[in-house]
Amino acid sequence: MELHFLKFLESIHSPILDKLMIFITSLGNGGLFWIALGLILLFQKNKNSKRKALNLFLSLIIFSLVGLVILKPLIGRPRPFMVEAFNLLIKPPMGYSFPSGHTGSSFAAAFTIYYYNKKQGLLALVLATLIGFSRMYLSVHYPTDVLAGLVLGGLSSLVATKIINNKYKKTTS
Repeated sequence: MELHFLKFLESIHSPILDKLMIFITSLGNGGLFWIALGLILLFQKNKNSKRKALNLFLSLIIFSLVGLVILKPLIGRPRPFMVEAFNLLIKPPMGYSFPSGHTGSSFAAAFTIYYYNKKQGLLALVLATLIGFSRMYLSVHYPTDVLAGLVLGGLSSLVATKIINNKYKKTTS
């Protein structure tokens, strides 16, 4: 079923959409966009920005440890293009498929941003959704990989937020 969906996505490829999806997916490479955003927040003078940056970094770390260090090798799911022939538009990613690291890190960051600022968070969630979709469009992740990334990213953000809030409660009381 998932391969059929990916084949459908491949059937709607077009030069403009291909370029757009390649660009969007590149925003999720290594979580660098989200790390850069966190660094910008960290160096702002606003105390709340520093807290948001620490929360964002902790969310990314938690997702990376659980999703990429533990689950990916433990589950060892081959990527779609390794199972079925697809016309790849990007260099074949290395490593396993489940969960999607691009999606997980994007949602970990986006949910964290949403916690602090709903308007900015909605924009971040839209971007995270587009990054997740781009991974399927480019045939490098199954829909369940992307769904798992969304869920793990959200849980990572939730855990990080609880940790950061507890830390700040202790330092202010």
